[in-house]
Amino acid sequence: MKAAALHAALHALPVVPLADIVPGTAMILAPHPDDESLGCGGLIAACCAAGRPPLVVVMTDGVASHPHSSGWPATRLRMQRQGETLRAVACLGLAAQRVVFLNLPDTAVPHEGRLFTRVVTTLAGLARRHGCATVLAPWWADPHCDHEATWKTGVALCQQGGFALWAYPVWGWLLAPDREMDEGAPHGVRLDITACRAAKAQAVRMHESQYGGLITDDPTGFTLPETLLDALITDFEVFVRP
Repeated sequence: MKAAALHAALHALPVVPLADIVPGTAMILAPHPDDESLGCGGLIAACCAAGRPPLVVVMTDGVASHPHSSGWPATRLRMQRQGETLRAVACLGLAAQRVVFLNLPDTAVPHEGRLFTRVVTTLAGLARRHGCATVLAPWWADPHCDHEATWKTGVALCQQGGFALWAYPVWGWLLAPDREMDEGAPHGVRLDITACRAAKAQAVRMHESQYGGLITDDPTGFTLPETLLDALITDFEVFVRP
């Protein structure tokens, strides 16, 4: 299946109520500060409105977005990105106490090994402590090493703890249309986030360091592409079963 056909199939998935995706409390694994809003902002807002606020776990410190900035060294950028995340989830109705920062090195989330096992164990403890029954992790087809590793972490976590698992696409929406995918027809659902779309857009805007106007002394610095924002800030969010 080519990526264009896969994208079309994702857009045609059935729309279901929130309770069919998250019947209780969700744990959302975000590879970087901003993925929680980009991929799941509508779901977070809907869960909060339903009185079931999720637990958001940000895996990395996000400092690789501007590695050559002298004005924003790693320590300052780490604090900035944490603050952006807390302001973002506040737009969605989520309290700061429901956000956990693991501060793993950006671009270096483990895919296996001792640290991988330790991260899974930490997340399992958080899930039990907060009564999480469902885990949402980035789509396995997202072409980014941290997204891939976070997906593997979600799989291991659910295998260990017996949680339900969904994947949410982020960078996978920008796969080249003619790219051959090792995928069959996707099994998943869409969540109507029309009522939460404005809140999601506002949350994404809180990640100001990622828009190119705040940090200006690193010509290699990351900027959120408009094509990604157009793909993600819509009336629906997509969640896929492995």
